[in-house]
Amino acid sequence: MKNISVIGSGTMGNGIAHVYAQSGFAVNLVDISADALEKALKTIEKNLDRMVAKERIDEATKNSTLANITTHTDLKTGVANADLVIEAATENVDIKLKIFRDLDAFTKPECILASNTSSIPITKIGAATNRPDKVIGMHFMNPVPVMKLVEVINGYATSAEVTALVMETSKKLGKVPVEVNDYPGFVANRILMPMINEAIISLFEGVAGVEEIDTVMKLGMAHPMGPLQLADFIGLDVCLSIMNVLYEGFGNPKYAPCPLLVNMVTAGYLGVKSGEGFYSWNHGTKELIVSKQFKK
Repeated sequence: MKNISVIGSGTMGNGIAHVYAQSGFAVNLVDISADALEKALKTIEKNLDRMVAKERIDEATKNSTLANITTHTDLKTGVANADLVIEAATENVDIKLKIFRDLDAFTKPECILASNTSSIPITKIGAATNRPDKVIGMHFMNPVPVMKLVEVINGYATSAEVTALVMETSKKLGKVPVEVNDYPGFVANRILMPMINEAIISLFEGVAGVEEIDTVMKLGMAHPMGPLQLADFIGLDVCLSIMNVLYEGFGNPKYAPCPLLVNMVTAGYLGVKSGEGFYSWNHGTKELIVSKQFKK
C-alpha cells in the first residue's frame, strides 16, 4: 500500500496524515472545509518543527513529510487512487455510515476501508458497504505522532488477509498494532471509560474533589494524568457517547453514564475544547486549575 487517504483533518486526522507522510506514504488529506485543511497543515508543520528542535528528525524529513501530503475538499477526487482509506471524521454513527457508503462507491474495489472510531461497531460500518471483508478498525491514540498503540479491530466479516496487511502497515509507521475483536468499546475504551465514569461518580457522590481524585490515580497508580483531566482532554461529549455505546451494547447498568457527566455535556462543559470541564482551560493546558464549580 502506497497511497493513503485520510478523511477528516481534525486532531486525529491530521495526526494520522502526519505519521503516514513521515513514513514515506503519499497522503491525501480530505475535509469538506478548506479552512480546516489549512489549519491541519499548520498543525502538522508545527509538530514537525518541534521534532526538529528536539533532534528527532532533520529538516529534510520535515520537508519531505509536508511534500507527501495533498489536500482535497472533494471526497471522490481525494480517494480515487487510494490503497487504504482511514476515516477520522466526527464520532457520529450516521455521518460515518454515509461516508463509508460513499467510499464504497468512490474507491477501487481492492481498497481497504478503515475507521478510527473509538466506539462504533466495525461490523455495522462494514455492513453499510459491499465489501465488509475489506472494512477494519484502526483506532489510533492521541497524540498520534507520539503514541505507539494502534488498536486494530476486526469486524465480523473482516478477512484475515486485510487484518495482516493493516498490521504490517501499522508497523511501518513505527507503531505497535494490537489485534482485537469487535465488541462494544473494543479493549481500550471498554477498560478506560468505565474508570473515567467511576471517577466522575466519586466526584458526584462527594467521595473526594477533582484534584484529590486525580492525585490518587497519578501518584498511586502511576497514571501520567488523572482520569478527570484525561476526560477533559478527550472531550466529555466523547466520553458520554462511548459510555452510551457500552451501556446500550451490553445492557448492563454498570456502564450507565454518571448523571453529572450527562448534565455537564448538556450544559456545554466539554473540557478543553469548550474551555471548561472539571478544570478551567481558558488560560491554556499547561497549568491545572480546578473549575470554579468544583472548588471547595
